[in-house]
Amino acid sequence: MLPLPFLFLASYTLVNAGSANKGDPCNQKDSRLQTGTFQFFSDCNSVTYCAANNTCVLKGCRRDEFPFGYEKGSHLPDKCPAGQFCPDEADECQDLLPVDSACQLNRDDECAPPPNADQLRDTTNRGLNVDGAVCLNNVCMWANVTADQTCVVENTGYIAYGASGEFIDIVSRGNCIVGLYCDAVSKQCKQEKALGEACTADKECSSWNCLASGTCGVDTSVPKHVGTGVYVAVGVGIFGGIFGTLLGLFFLHRRQRDQEREKRMQYWREQNAFHQNLLQMRQTARASILSLNGNSARSTMYGRDGLPSDEAPILQHAAPKGSGLRHYLGDDSSEYDDGMMMEPTPRRENERF
Repeated sequence: MLPLPFLFLASYTLVNAGSANKGDPCNQKDSRLQTGTFQFFSDCNSVTYCAANNTCVLKGCRRDEFPFGYEKGSHLPDKCPAGQFCPDEADECQDLLPVDSACQLNRDDECAPPPNADQLRDTTNRGLNVDGAVCLNNVCMWANVTADQTCVVENTGYIAYGASGEFIDIVSRGNCIVGLYCDAVSKQCKQEKALGEACTADKECSSWNCLASGTCGVDTSVPKHVGTGVYVAVGVGIFGGIFGTLLGLFFLHRRQRDQEREKRMQYWREQNAFHQNLLQMRQTARASILSLNGNSARSTMYGRDGLPSDEAPILQHAAPKGSGLRHYLGDDSSEYDDGMMMEPTPRRENERF
């Protein structure tokens, strides 16, 4: 583990910082905690660390089950066994540190637990301590201070982002037993406050949720339950929206169908009027042709020489001329031939087809 002063030394002359691979040169003086996030950073990439010879070497241990930066199927360094810890540099596993030893920021797991660890350990999963041990101001100590006793407090400001932009989120920690908090003014352990009591920080509330109004609120990890009326209103809104959409589509499509039906009716009326005009024209033409045929019949009552028609010479193989409109629709919409209707000639006995 690197000396602690190196972790807080900032350098602004880095070139390709954090991208050096195995075997590439590095500088241990560049290793530090990033401003705002306090994440460990060095010249080497995520799978190597900067060794004492200023060369990037593969990491010798890991803290996480799935560490960052390793490709799928690549070999992972081993996790440290009980009684040891993996430092931020991840160079190798080291033994737990006794009380008053130097430790890294927020690395409570680097400190050796007290004898009564079962009574002092944090069971609320709030990160108050690890097995009763806590690292405050880079010093290992035990979280065993009782009410109204002198305690140690550590305030760390992190850069956070919200709707109004960037702001500082101060995390305050102490070495009081679980259920107490270290007051930053009096430096004494105080009892945590109940819901609705006045507060100035999250650590003062038993719910760890100090509202903007200055009172302790409900624990944010507790599931929020709503009344039955809310579920009913949401259900009605959902089904109302569905049926409203279906009803709106129905009226929209019905109007479209009416428009299409009106177009078809207009087209049918136009075609019907056109058809009636054609029938009227045919009837007029038929009447004209019939009147012409009647006049022609009266004019043939006398022959060419002024003799009666029965004395006029009979033309053989003569047939009356057709009207020219042989096929048309009558008044009853039936199709028939307007020419002469020829009587069928009887077939002779010896006539062959």
